[in-house]
Amino acid sequence: MTMKKQLAAFAMTLAVPMSAMASEGAERLAAILEPLQTYVADFEQQILDGSGQRLQEARGRMWLSRPGKFRWEVDAPYEQLVVSGGEDVILYDPDLEQATVQPLDQRVTHTPALLLSGSADELTDSYEVTRQQQGASETFLLVPKDPDTLFEELKMTFRGEALDMLQMTDSTGQRTAIGFDNVRMNEPLDDSHFSFDIPEGTDVIRETQ
Repeated sequence: MTMKKQLAAFAMTLAVPMSAMASEGAERLAAILEPLQTYVADFEQQILDGSGQRLQEARGRMWLSRPGKFRWEVDAPYEQLVVSGGEDVILYDPDLEQATVQPLDQRVTHTPALLLSGSADELTDSYEVTRQQQGASETFLLVPKDPDTLFEELKMTFRGEALDMLQMTDSTGQRTAIGFDNVRMNEPLDDSHFSFDIPEGTDVIRETQ
């Protein structure tokens, strides 16, 4: 999976055995997500192959607003931007002077950022969810029920009520690990974060589902 697709999908093992029934795990995860309206954080992302060797790394900042709005800015090593106002997703690469515009896939198994909608019914319908806790951290393992997904499993780790780590593993064993820092939740966000005017002269590719 390319870095761009992983960014767009945005919008990651603890020693303690998994506990709780799947439905209970989904309900607990939804209870954490339900109060979330906005989320801002710095991030560091690593892509590892099946043996754990680092393939790529990136860092930047993200903004999320419920429902379905997000902005993902990569500052280093190469600038990239992924932004959605809830309908289309724009992937902009300033170095290549290229932008890809595609409809936002509303299926939570294709757009992990939409997990922040916090719907227990949606989570239970789309995933088998199990939960483990170690101290102040809670980790949720989400395994998609639909085989037509971008990943085989997803882990969300919370420290308190804040999302601390997101890990996604695809069918090849490649793993994307995203750690979050300087988290701010439920602060007012201007809608300008979730819009982007494509610069003149950019090569625009429009995709349909």
